[in-house]
Amino acid sequence: MSTIFDCSDESQLLAGMRHARQAIGRGDLIVIPTDTVYGVAADAFSPAAVQRLLDAKGRGRDQPPPVLIGTKETLAALAESVPEPVERLVEAFWPGGLTIVLPAQPSLVWDLGETLGTVAVRMPEGRVALELLAETGPLAVSSANLTGEAAAISAYDAEKMLGDSVAVYLADGLSKDGIASTIVDATSLVRRGADSEPGTVRILRDGAVTREQLEEVLGDLLEPEDHAGHEHDPERAQEQDGDS
Repeated sequence: MSTIFDCSDESQLLAGMRHARQAIGRGDLIVIPTDTVYGVAADAFSPAAVQRLLDAKGRGRDQPPPVLIGTKETLAALAESVPEPVERLVEAFWPGGLTIVLPAQPSLVWDLGETLGTVAVRMPEGRVALELLAETGPLAVSSANLTGEAAAISAYDAEKMLGDSVAVYLADGLSKDGIASTIVDATSLVRRGADSEPGTVRILRDGAVTREQLEEVLGDLLEPEDHAGHEHDPERAQEQDGDS
């Protein structure tokens, strides 16, 4: 049986965090509150746990989950490199509602699905998520819903859809606004040939961070709106309504 812990109650918060850590250590799934929507989380370095996450949501390996991290510095350990414009994005919007896609560090031993060598990374805002990430390390996290259904904005919404496929639910009220993160593709800032044009950052999904906010930080490095692709990313199959 799954257990829901009310994190607004300090005693339940402590118990819930302990059970959540233990569940991640066993390779089980948990549901956590984030600053965007509720997410279902698994150990990013356990292929079996990541597959369990995909199965619970009804997703294929062609829709790999993003990875949530607890510190800005962790990005450098997961990405092949962090270009200066991405550093600006991190300073401006992390912790917060911006997911950044970069080439993954080749030395990483993990299997998130068919990522084609990329990783989507976000540092969320919120005490519960950040305290948990500080103890577990990076987590593969997707929105806590069945594929095709609306993202859960409460632990109870998530429990109705995911049920006993999740071991522990951490409840912390309703999501702030229920808007998923903005996803940007910054891979072309890294993957450039000697004769290629300068790379740009492309918006893959509109969300919590607006185009105007991104333009203030990136200027001309943000791909113009009439070229921006909001369909599936050819470098990384990313479901538009499926990630936190």
